Amino acid sequence: MSNRKLALVKLHPEILRKNGRNEFVVLPYEEFVAMKEQLEDALDLVDLRRAMAEDDGGPSLSIEEVKTQLGLNPKRRQRKARRYRST
Repeated sequence: MSNRKLALVKLHPEILRKNGRNEFVVLPYEEFVAMKEQLEDALDLVDLRRAMAEDDGGPSLSIEEVKTQLGLNPKRRQRKARRYRST
């Protein structure tokens, strides 16, 4: 794991009480969105680590190979287009 520090969202919660007990927290919308994005990133990292742990060392493809197979590689499409135009 890297030594990079995680930049946490600075929160400014407003705690709402009911019958003397903390009941709800209200956050500014921007803080909520930033916190949600960080949580999603953390969950993505958990999924990535789980997938890497389950990797059986079988064959894999680079992103460029996948793009080419799916017809999404613009360089390959340009080469094909040039070939068709020249014939």
